[in-house]
Amino acid sequence: MFQIPELNYAQIRAKLLAREEIAIVDLREEHIYAQAHPLFSTNISLSRLEVEILNRIPRLETIIVLYDDADGRVERAYQKLIRYGYRQVHVLKGGTQAWARDGDELFIDVNSATKAFGEWVEYYKHTPSLSAEEVQEKIDANDNIVILDARRFDEYNIMSIPSGRSVPGAELVYRAPNLVKDENTTIIVNCAGRTRSIIGTQSLLNAKIPHPVYALRNGTIGWTLAGQSLEHAQTRSFKDVQTELKPELLENAKVLAQKARVRIISFEELQKLQAETQRTTYIFDVRDEDEYIQGHLDGSRWVVGGQLVQETDHNAAVHGARIVLIDDQLIRAYMTASWLGQMNWEVYVLETDFSEILTTRGTWTPSLPIVDTVELISPEQLKKLKSTQNIAIWDVQPFALYKKAHIPDAAWLLKAEAVERIQQTEFQAKDAVILTYGRSVLAHYTAEEIKAFHKKVYVLDGGNVAWEKAGYALTVDNVQALSPQIDRYKRPYEGTDNSHEAMQAYLDWEFGLVDQLKKDGTHGFFTI
Repeated sequence: MFQIPELNYAQIRAKLLAREEIAIVDLREEHIYAQAHPLFSTNISLSRLEVEILNRIPRLETIIVLYDDADGRVERAYQKLIRYGYRQVHVLKGGTQAWARDGDELFIDVNSATKAFGEWVEYYKHTPSLSAEEVQEKIDANDNIVILDARRFDEYNIMSIPSGRSVPGAELVYRAPNLVKDENTTIIVNCAGRTRSIIGTQSLLNAKIPHPVYALRNGTIGWTLAGQSLEHAQTRSFKDVQTELKPELLENAKVLAQKARVRIISFEELQKLQAETQRTTYIFDVRDEDEYIQGHLDGSRWVVGGQLVQETDHNAAVHGARIVLIDDQLIRAYMTASWLGQMNWEVYVLETDFSEILTTRGTWTPSLPIVDTVELISPEQLKKLKSTQNIAIWDVQPFALYKKAHIPDAAWLLKAEAVERIQQTEFQAKDAVILTYGRSVLAHYTAEEIKAFHKKVYVLDGGNVAWEKAGYALTVDNVQALSPQIDRYKRPYEGTDNSHEAMQAYLDWEFGLVDQLKKDGTHGFFTI
């Protein structure tokens, strides 16, 4: 039996305060993670470890601290990480219970650190806001206002404030001057809850845009709790209007970034940072995705800027790492960097001749560990097996996607539970077990884990996509869940079917985050 090195709460806290690089990894499923976790932990569930680990923790010498609910996930993940080449993997001594016992706070929900930062900003900057009722009055009176939605476009498309337009957070300072009606227009920024509307509003104010600016207090949650109607399936976007970059706002954004301790670097300096193997350097492109696809720096990852501030832990899992931002217009990088700097990250903005380096086309391609050889089966072969043999089909994609469309007779399974399930009598008696996914990637890693426990384990070549391309139908019927649906935490601010009680409880939690931060004491947040 192998012995996993331990780090305790005091040792980890010391590293956080010293801004040393460390990744605190919660291996539980997202719904469980959201119930209680340390502020700067990052959720990389055992079910998704293979497809996320190399991208979120790219440097193999990083100090990694794992924890679970004493259910064996740490042991399984440890073996995988050692096999992938990570050399400083530890377990959190005593888990989250010891973390709380020894004196530190546990936080609920997801992206807790960045949401807490948003509350910190409002608390200290007194970000102006209007209630849902006040904004509705302005809409009814046909006042000179524009409503800018700072969320991702897909979130906006699901539900939005009447007349609102999609302008994801990092785009606000760049695009807003071209979306106002005239010099007297009032700008109102909203999101689903609070964080992105606070940061978006304060971005415009910090950049000294010459308009009154307000956050919609409590976003679409507040709108719903006020009994007001939302719009659905809207497509209004900043892309509908041609953008002219305002030089004065560009200069103001640069000044903000420098006040937040952000450093401006050349391409040659970036290359030197990348060559330093003792540090982690993330390179994020914060432009619009269409711009990224048309040409980007090789090795950079696209993250829409507003979401990088909202979901920092999901993109940069190594606390204390360096972040380099890319934007050929610079203003989105400056604004995003100004917030990351205030969140105590070491941040750089690249200034160079972008025409020479933004030459790689296409979407971002994640890095993946090498997977053992597994046997593939074609859609045609699977179709035949379904009618001639006693087989099990396991779909390991997210449950929400499985519900939307799956192969008939396929059952949904958490990947982390596959090893346990395959050893049960019911499945040992099957002639074959077939793994599938949207495009099969995670199915390959699942098959790798379980092939030693059954004589016939296959991966559907090309997954559900290939099944449908072969002319076979997917279905929404006969939903079979072999695992609890805990792979994703349902955010109280997303969708249209949340209870008012859940929405109000979420707001109450956000209101209390500043007090939790003061008790935690490791965050290093400041405002400019």
